[in-house]
Amino acid sequence: MPAAKWVVRGVGLTMMWCFACDADPGATEGSAGTGAPVLASGSGAAAGQGAGASAAGTSAAGSAAAGGGAGAAGRAAAGAGASGTGAAGAAGSGGAGSAAAGSGGSRAGTGGAAGSGAGAAGTASGTAGTAAPSTEKFSFFVTSLKGMQDLSDNDQGFGGDLRYGQANGLAGADKICTDLAERSLTGSGAKGWRAFLSTAKGGANDGPVHAKDRIGAGPWYDRKGRLVAMNLTNLLKTRPTGADPAIINDLPNENGVPNHTDTVEGMDDNHDTVTGTNMQGMYDGTTTCSDWTSTMATSSGAAGSGGRGGGGGQSNGPRIGHSWPAGSGMSWMTAHNAPGCAPSVALVQMGGGSGTGIGNGGGYGGIYCFALTP
Repeated sequence: MPAAKWVVRGVGLTMMWCFACDADPGATEGSAGTGAPVLASGSGAAAGQGAGASAAGTSAAGSAAAGGGAGAAGRAAAGAGASGTGAAGAAGSGGAGSAAAGSGGSRAGTGGAAGSGAGAAGTASGTAGTAAPSTEKFSFFVTSLKGMQDLSDNDQGFGGDLRYGQANGLAGADKICTDLAERSLTGSGAKGWRAFLSTAKGGANDGPVHAKDRIGAGPWYDRKGRLVAMNLTNLLKTRPTGADPAIINDLPNENGVPNHTDTVEGMDDNHDTVTGTNMQGMYDGTTTCSDWTSTMATSSGAAGSGGRGGGGGQSNGPRIGHSWPAGSGMSWMTAHNAPGCAPSVALVQMGGGSGTGIGNGGGYGGIYCFALTP
């Protein structure tokens, strides 16, 4: 009797009759193709896989080959952003599966059906590229109150002794600038930071060192990329010519925060910033706290015009400028002398200051920092 045999072909069922099924070991069945998409996230690549389905033909004498096609691998490159964001990788596409047709045997064999099936498309989205924060442009700041307190390990700051473990006051002040810059933005400490300070000695023939000669040629920008000054000519003015309007009258600290707004609430008189410098950016002839190595109120020269302390008289403290304009002066470089060289923080306006503290006129002994590499 003829025997019935069921064969899977595609998604339907087909009944086939044969007369020598039991005696013909060559008859085979094509295996169903399978395909499944593979998703790779982050790596930017996914392999599409797929095998076409086929059914083998039968014959009296032999066998038919089952067709199978593999889907081509989808590919996608992961995005990598140079400035912090990356483009998503494009989705890969799968190739169509293929299968060779089975061939019939010598006796009334029927050809195997061609396998078919498209490989699933590989898909991937590239992980957004990230880049380290750029140190480009960051080249100026006023040392913050917290920064000076942290590095000095003293709530009253450094006072007039800025050696900070170095051989002299200028080297120590430069290191203060470097360490605060690096703490604010990793990598920026390598830009060659210099404190805007003058000294009575240490220059040519042991003459003065002028602050303007220490800081390079510009341009200078704050931590957020805002222009302070393009060059020395523009910098050495009462307020820097061409400075960004958002900061010209409130010079920012190492974190890019306008320094007037970065103090304890209700205590905002922090304008005094130490320079030892006149309006030409040069040593002004008055004390520099023994060239930034002493907290004693000693004098190394005449008080100079405009020197004051305790309401307008002469003072033994160093020359200071105003990071933001105050009633006692507009100049960021030179406005009057501090009351003394001792460490002190006085953030409440006291009408000119008194005593021997470097900050007693309204400040904490902060300094200006410039990078040689803008």
